[in-house]
This record gives sequence, C-alpha cells and structure tokens, in this order.
Amino acid sequence: MFSCFCVYQIWVSCLNFEGPREEYTKIGVPLYEAAIKGDWNAAKLILDKNLDLVRCAITENHETLLHVAASAERTKAVKEFVINLVTMMKKEDLELQNKNLNTALTLAAQAGNIETAKILVKKNRALIEIINISGITPLYMAALFAKPDMVNYLYGISNKMNGDCWTPNNRGWVLQKCVEADIFVSALFHVNLWPHEKDGELALQLLKLICEKLSKMHKNDIDDIIRGPSVWVEKENKEKECEGLPLVKLLLEKLDQMPKKQIEKENKSDTENKIKTNPSRVLFLATKMGNTRFIIELIRIYPDVIWKVDDKGKTIFHLAIKRRQEKIYNLLYEIGAMKDLITPIKDKKGNNMLHMVAKSAKQTRFQSVSGVALQMQRELLWFKEVENMIPPQHRQRKNAAGETPRDLFTKKHADLVTKGENWMKDTASQCMVVATLIATIAFAAAFTLPGGYNQNTGIPFFRKEPALIIFVISDAVSLISSSTSVLIFLSILTSRYAEHDFLTSLPNKLMTGLATLFLSIVTMMVAFSASFFVLYNKKLQWVPITITGLAGMPVIIFAILQFRLLGDVFDSTYRSRFLFKPKKRVLYY
Repeated sequence: MFSCFCVYQIWVSCLNFEGPREEYTKIGVPLYEAAIKGDWNAAKLILDKNLDLVRCAITENHETLLHVAASAERTKAVKEFVINLVTMMKKEDLELQNKNLNTALTLAAQAGNIETAKILVKKNRALIEIINISGITPLYMAALFAKPDMVNYLYGISNKMNGDCWTPNNRGWVLQKCVEADIFVSALFHVNLWPHEKDGELALQLLKLICEKLSKMHKNDIDDIIRGPSVWVEKENKEKECEGLPLVKLLLEKLDQMPKKQIEKENKSDTENKIKTNPSRVLFLATKMGNTRFIIELIRIYPDVIWKVDDKGKTIFHLAIKRRQEKIYNLLYEIGAMKDLITPIKDKKGNNMLHMVAKSAKQTRFQSVSGVALQMQRELLWFKEVENMIPPQHRQRKNAAGETPRDLFTKKHADLVTKGENWMKDTASQCMVVATLIATIAFAAAFTLPGGYNQNTGIPFFRKEPALIIFVISDAVSLISSSTSVLIFLSILTSRYAEHDFLTSLPNKLMTGLATLFLSIVTMMVAFSASFFVLYNKKLQWVPITITGLAGMPVIIFAILQFRLLGDVFDSTYRSRFLFKPKKRVLYY
C-alpha cells in the first residue's frame, strides 16, 4: 500500500469505556447524538463546561466529536456544526486519529462530505497527507469508496499527487481505484500528467481491470466504461464525448510502448482467471454490448483486430451478426476487399457468417420490433443481407453438424414462424370484425339518407345541401374501404405462411388492411356528423357541431391503439432497407 510520510500520531484522551458507563452515558452519548444530528446547541452546552472534550474520544474506536460529525449525513446543520467545532479546536487537534489512525478528513473522504473536507483542509492542509493504519490517504479513501466529487477535489488540492509522499507505486493504486469506481476524469488527468509511470505495464493492468468489469456488466451499465452510442450522428449533432472512452484510447496508445512478448507473458500469467488483456478482448466485449463508437476507435488504433478471433473462433463480425448489431456489421462495407476474406471464416463448429445469422437472435434484440411477425421479417432481412454479403460458394456450405445455413435457419425459426402466424391471424381476425361492422353500417346508411325522399319523385329533399353531398361521398368511401379491408384481412387468414411470406407479402397486406380500416372509420364518422348538419339545417347549429366533436373520439382512440402498429409495419417493411450498407462512412472518412 502507501508509504507516505506519517505525521506524529496524537493519542486522544478517552472516556472510561472499561469501567462504569455513567460518565460516558452523560457526556459521550449526548455528544455523539449531537454530532450525528448536527445539533450544535446541545453539544455547546456540554463543551462549555469542559473545552477539552473536543479532543476526547467519545467512542470505543477512539473517534472524537469531529470524527463523528465528519461521517454524519451531509446536511446544512452538520455543516454548521463542523464550522463551529473547528473554530473551537486548535490546528493540531484536527490531526487526531482513531484506532485505525483515520483522521476526520479521511472519514469525510470516505463519506463524500466535501463541505466538511473543505472546512478541515482550510484550517490544516497537512491533513491530506496523513495516512491511516493501512497506509491509505484521504484521496485513496475517496477513490476506494467511489466518491467522484471528493476524488476530484482532493486530487486538485494535493498538487495532482505531486509531493514527497507520492511515488509511482501509490499513484498507480489511486489510478486503479479510480477506474474501478468509474472516476475517469481524475484517472485521465493522472495518465496524462504521469505519462512515463510504468508505461505499458500500467496500461495493461488497467485494461485487465476494464475487461473484468465489462464481463460482469449489463449493457445498460456499461456506458461509463466504454460508452459509445450505437447510432453515429451527424458532425453538427455529434454526441458528447464520454468520460471512459478517452481513457481507454490513451491506455491503448500506451500499450503500444510495451513489447509484444511482454504483453503475451502477462496474458499467459492470467490463464487461471481466463482473462485476455490484448485489445481484441476488449473489442469482443464491446461488440457484444453494441458500443459502436468504442469499436471504431479501437479499430483505428489496432486495425488488425478485425482478424482476431475469440476462443470459439468468431471474429467481431461473427459476433455482431449473432447479436444483431447492424452498426458494427456495417463496418464490413468500409474495409474494402478484405471483407471477402473475413466473411468465409468459420468458427470451431464449422459455422460461417450465414450460419450465425441463421440462428435465432436473442429476445432482447426484438424489444424494438413490435409483433412476432415483424420479428420474423427482421430475421429474414438479416439472413438475406448476409447471404448477399458472403461469397456464393460459401452459401450452401455445411457446418460440423451437417447443416446448411438455410436448413439451420428453418430449424431455428420454426417456433417464430408458428408464433408469427398466430399473431398475424389474431390481428387480422380482430380487425376484420370491425371492418365488417363498418361495411354493414355504411351499406344500410346508403339507403336511409337524412331528411328523407320525395315520395313522388324519389329525389332527396336536401339534395342541394353541401352536407348531404359530403354524407353521400363519405358513406361511399367508408363502404368501399371497409369492404377492401375485409377482403385483405381474409387473404391474410388464408395465406400459406411460408417463411418468405413474412418478408413483404404479409406485412404489406397487414399495412394495407390497417390503412383502409382507418380510412373507413374516419369517413364513417364524417358521414355520421354530416347527417346531423342536414337534419339541423340552419337551426340549432350547436347540436351538429357538438356531435362532430364527439364523433372524433373513436377516430382518436383507434389512432392511439392501432396507428402505432401501422407505423411499425411501415418502418419494418420500408425503412429497414436502410439498416444495412449506410451511405455515411464512420470508420475511415
């Protein structure tokens, strides 16, 4: 641990903890409670009787009143308590240590009480270099307990760890704890400030640590380490640079300064932990998490990692396909003819890239796709894309199990096809019931015009009224569109439901059926509203106006419940064609 210069330990006077507890109960307990609550008035009543109590231990761990207050909750009352208490104390009193040789500043650093730390340091700056029984300084303690604000503060006032007590060894310990606690700003400052400390060895150790963290983290928690949004935005809207990425880039640059044999030696020494520390290890982890930005930066520094394979023989592009990370997969389009050499690569089970995409994606990758049928459509899009990417002679190659990619796709997606069929039929059945009701109503309304007919001529009484014309047209459109919708949904119910039907045929039918159903509902309500304008012609206009407003409710409800599905079908069918082969280059531009 640390080997910092240690100030002379000041032994604190203690209340009697071994004998009768009467004295402690009357003095120690009230002082402890006052410090925890920040009740200065209660503490002052006791301290006024004996000022030496500010230097007296009030716990069995030899913690003074200041120690307790430094560990208390960060409130305004506690802050005022510390200010008043420090005012009553001498400069050297602030250096009092408990049994573990922790000063009040060390405990404040542990608790993250910056305001308390500032008050203490202002009166006695020597506190920042006092170590405890384990050789830990306040700065190290703050990093150990993941208090980023405290770390940044103490790092600044410690002259950036530049002093007699600081060595490359203990600076490295602080840097490691900063990385463990995701405090990358201070870590980055440290690496920039001390660029020659152990160079590649330190970088290698930190990359090991990052690998360990990544392997245990969920995708939603990984952003602080190698955060990089999977969507690459335009330069004018460039995303905010993350804290972790610059640090990792700098560590990789420092790793270049380390001989390759030494890196391999370090890797072999870690075989028991099964952790590889070369850049490709970091790349595989980032690929699984879908951190495109980080992968791009890593490939720029280490172009050869595109050829690296994991312990199962997969490249990053195999993993990207397996995890359905289209942004990473699209990098194949930016490496030129090398993609023709990478795509045929087989893993240890004889699977090429087309076999990888033939396997069903994890359910978590379907969260952005609504409906099982659309999920099947997305799987077909992926298979078709990779099939076009891989050389023709490899499309029918069999793996170690004797399966071609197409056979494997059919086998792995049989359950998804069944579920997609059931989902599509259920949706079509429900929508067809609504369309049939609308068609029935529209057909009946065509022979019951509002206002009636002339019994002698058969001509409507209000034939010249604009409202009646709107009624007739709207009713006709409603009847035609609802009938069309019924026929489309009927064709969905009688479809063969082959695999390729989910690619365009079924989604197009569903989209057209929903669109015509929505149109029939809108025009039906328009016809309904227009009929009241005919009946209340030039009289009681508020009645048809009110009814028209209420008639919009079914349209709005339908839009809320079903229009999103219509939009999802459209996006999945037409916009998904832009998932692959993007026009904008992001790797080398």
